[in-house]
Amino acid sequence: MSKVIGIIPARKGSQSVAHKNFRNFHGKPLISWTIELALKSNLDRVIVSSDDINIIDYAKNLGAEAPFIRPKNLSEASTPIEPVIKHVYEYLIDKEKYKADAIALLLPTSPFRLLADINSAIEIYEKEKPTSVVSVSIAEANYNPHWMLVEKSGSVSLFNGKKLSEIKDRRQDLPEVFIRNDFIYLMNPKNLYETPPNLYGDKVHLLKIEEHRYDIDINSEKDWTVAENLFEYINKKHE
Repeated sequence: MSKVIGIIPARKGSQSVAHKNFRNFHGKPLISWTIELALKSNLDRVIVSSDDINIIDYAKNLGAEAPFIRPKNLSEASTPIEPVIKHVYEYLIDKEKYKADAIALLLPTSPFRLLADINSAIEIYEKEKPTSVVSVSIAEANYNPHWMLVEKSGSVSLFNGKKLSEIKDRRQDLPEVFIRNDFIYLMNPKNLYETPPNLYGDKVHLLKIEEHRYDIDINSEKDWTVAENLFEYINKKHE
């Protein structure tokens, strides 16, 4: 079996939602929903990467590892996620001689993730040997790019370059495409050393989430409000 670590990146700042990773979401900090789920999963280790001492202490109290304060140069709003993941991977090699075989990126802004999402991704990775497993949701109706419009130089066309007169009238006729829902990215560490570094590699397996599932990734105050309301609705529905 591969050694699979989970990495939860949670920097202090946020341009869209202030301190969102540590903000109260249905009774506890948003990040706790991801940490607690990851600790119950088949991941070998769960590591939080943060520049916020409050998040670091909180993660440790929950049982996750947070062995360092993330360097400032990896904590800027413009910092890509790949070097953040690579920093954790190389830290474990340098400090512990521990070399993970696979890395699961778990973004704390996805509170609708389920335990089965993590474990299914690990099972797929072990069985199919892809360079990555990426969780996705089907792009329905107006979220399908074949129904999206582009305006360029005063001219409007479909996203695929076709004229609006060629748009498909029925959603059932749209090509099946998918949206990354950020529940999990499970990857071979070698992807981080490609040019350019990336999460995917050249053999991607899609973990397709059921259509009835909710998949809000919180990136704005609007997302936060929608996620809170949906979360409350789901909890009441299952009471």
